[in-house]
Amino acid sequence: MFTGRQTIHVVLLRLVEIASLIYLPWLYGGFGDKNDCCNDSAVFSPEHQLTVGVIIILCLLAYFYSSYRKKIATPILEIVVNAFLFIGIVLNIFIAIHAKDFWLAVGGNMPIILLAILVLVKNHRAFLAYSEEIEFVPGNAIERVCWKILHQRPFIKFPILLILCLPILAIVAGVLLLFGQKPDSIIRAFTDTYKHGFSQWDYKCDNVQCGGHYLCSVAANGHPSIVKPQRRGVRNGNNIICNRQLLISNAFEDLIQEKLPFLHKLIRKHYNKVGDMIHRYYGIFNNKYVSDLIYILMKPLEWFFLLMLYTFDRNPENRIAVQYISAADRLLVAETSRFEVMADININ
Repeated sequence: MFTGRQTIHVVLLRLVEIASLIYLPWLYGGFGDKNDCCNDSAVFSPEHQLTVGVIIILCLLAYFYSSYRKKIATPILEIVVNAFLFIGIVLNIFIAIHAKDFWLAVGGNMPIILLAILVLVKNHRAFLAYSEEIEFVPGNAIERVCWKILHQRPFIKFPILLILCLPILAIVAGVLLLFGQKPDSIIRAFTDTYKHGFSQWDYKCDNVQCGGHYLCSVAANGHPSIVKPQRRGVRNGNNIICNRQLLISNAFEDLIQEKLPFLHKLIRKHYNKVGDMIHRYYGIFNNKYVSDLIYILMKPLEWFFLLMLYTFDRNPENRIAVQYISAADRLLVAETSRFEVMADININ
């Protein structure tokens, strides 16, 4: 029976297991995400995510099997289980380097690695205790070799298990060939990506212009008599056409970012998905009649944004006017406004 303190420790351990081994991999793994030059890109290559997902599941099965089993398995199965625990450790080290996220490494990968090491130590001790209780009679040469490996001291046993991870991964890769994966999918899952630690496709983003494929930007490219362009603007170093609707929309986003940054981050994350969709089918959205239609459909939102600006901003037209001007011009406007305010104070 567990004491009250022991029960609390067990519950805490189970919560850490669930959070670290199940929730965090799903949250940060980005399974289902796409390679994208303009937004958060997939951590693992979309074409090879199946391989990584299957390996993660097998590592989880090895961990939970080792944690909750009641007795030692056969020598061959013990070797396989411990090898997958090692694979999980190595995989998390590579994921931590690839993701380039310090907090993910500390809060996600590190707990997983520590839990796997604890289970490996537990397996080793359990096997030694089991081997002292029975007189093992190997059924074949493979079982005899596995028994000898499992009976070695940790500094000999663990390096051997690490080497055995390679043929086990080769077997997994061979099975996944039937599901359209490639023999080197475990490697290409890391390399065929953008903007991560092991990414080899960053060059594909060199000539991609980001940030121009959003609803209001598209709407501003319609027929001048309808969308009423006012001036040119600058976004990410590129010239864009600005009409009143686009300036108001961006000024509203600027206001939200200033007053409610947490809400802005959430809105921007979902709006980027709209931009990604438009970017993918830009041939359709580059039509002036489509732009006219989007401009008309966006009118109610434009009025809402303008209402919010006039409600919560002391100088809404100033904020609207400085949208999509260069950083140097923004600085000049800010300095001019500051001097004007100081002059008014001195006069009064």
